[in-house]
Amino acid sequence: MSDHPHSMLDPEAVSRISRLELEARHVVEGFLSGLHRSPYFGQSIEFVQHREYVPGDDVRRIDWKVWSKTDKFYIKQYEEETNLRTALLVDASESMQFGSGEKTKFDYACSIAACLSYLLLRQQDAVSLSTFDSQLRNRIPSRSQQTHLNALLAALEAESPESKTDIYGILRQVAEAKSERGMVVLISDLFTPREDLFRGLRLLRKRGHDVLIFHVLDDQELDFDFTGTTKFEGLEDAGELVCDPRSLREGYQRALGEFLDEVRHRCARNVIDYQTIRTSEHLDAVLRHYVNHRVGLRGTARN
Repeated sequence: MSDHPHSMLDPEAVSRISRLELEARHVVEGFLSGLHRSPYFGQSIEFVQHREYVPGDDVRRIDWKVWSKTDKFYIKQYEEETNLRTALLVDASESMQFGSGEKTKFDYACSIAACLSYLLLRQQDAVSLSTFDSQLRNRIPSRSQQTHLNALLAALEAESPESKTDIYGILRQVAEAKSERGMVVLISDLFTPREDLFRGLRLLRKRGHDVLIFHVLDDQELDFDFTGTTKFEGLEDAGELVCDPRSLREGYQRALGEFLDEVRHRCARNVIDYQTIRTSEHLDAVLRHYVNHRVGLRGTARN
């Protein structure tokens, strides 16, 4: 796919891509502004190289000696900000269609992918993207140019959740295709057989990849506070049920708690970073978790 795909899309698609880019820009720039004001940012991290200043960078990191020689603005780039190759995997299976608020789980997953893409490309890191259900539906190769964002957002906009999930088959393909070690970010509701999920995740870990999971769930899936007689329609051929949800709430929440605990514990056992994310949660929470993970990863590598 071209890095400049807008000319091939209809105006409505272009408008949706623009809104996604605007959201990502707003969230990331606001997040970075707060991060730059924090004494935590950039402390005790080894300086590696310079990169050209772009609007929004912290002016305190401009190297004025370089400016005096070149008449151009460059900022100091630290070890944590260099040489990262990230593969984003976005679940586009039918269960991701569900949403009780402004966004479906898939909409929210796309927003996460857009924000992470914007953040990584802004730092001149390489990003690839794959959307999937029972197969890899769209694969955008790894690049680090800022113009690459257009291709990534166009691929997200083109998707519509459908079909079931073959999570083991997908993760096996990614593990086999991704030869260089890097970070794999899985964005999914994880409504898939757990043995298949962890078989695939272990393959990625055996290949030396760092794995980060954003487990995206709707508020109603977590709280189950439906009222009155409700018709529940299962996605991915799960059938339907009409009942009073109060009679199900206790059993549902107990089963959900066991599910989340098992996933959390098995991720910890396999050294996989895991975070449950509500679709009502501000995207700052996602970026904060990602940055904390990355800084911790670099710190571990240095020790």
